[in-house]
Amino acid sequence: MGTIRQTATREVYRNNWLTLREDDIVRPDGSTGIHAVVDKPTYALVIPHDTDQDRFHLVEQFRYPLGMRRWEFPQGTAPEQQHLDPVALAHRELREETGLRADSMERLGQLDLAPGMSSQRGWVFLATGLSEGSHEREPEEQDMHSAWFARAEVERMIRAGEITDAQSIAALALLLLRESGIHR
Repeated sequence: MGTIRQTATREVYRNNWLTLREDDIVRPDGSTGIHAVVDKPTYALVIPHDTDQDRFHLVEQFRYPLGMRRWEFPQGTAPEQQHLDPVALAHRELREETGLRADSMERLGQLDLAPGMSSQRGWVFLATGLSEGSHEREPEEQDMHSAWFARAEVERMIRAGEITDAQSIAALALLLLRESGIHR
């Protein structure tokens, strides 16, 4: 079976966080079309886990496209579309959003954010051996809050629709697979 081929591309929009492009394509059957793609650099999502008390550190912020505040695991990209080593990016995001520092940053897996419209991929990390410090939030994160939640409370928040961030829920699934021994 063939694949879709790109015959031309044009940048439609760019800012410090993303680029939007339109690609002219040819499908396997020879028909043509246009595909819009949001290009963003790789992100890191960090699950800060206090293993002694089996609790997780979450952040809450206003998500403008949704028009509401949402709880999620710390996550993000480097500024100005930089590409950083995933482990360095994970440490940076954890420190920036929560003030926490981790002795251990274990890679749990990779997620594709929205593969039907975006090229962005992300790495999921488990952060343990945590110590408190000052956060280093960016201006866009000035309304961010962070707090510890027991595992049972995080699970309740997911069931109640208080945590709806797809990456956070998928990341928790990767952690559960690791804990059950079903991990690559």
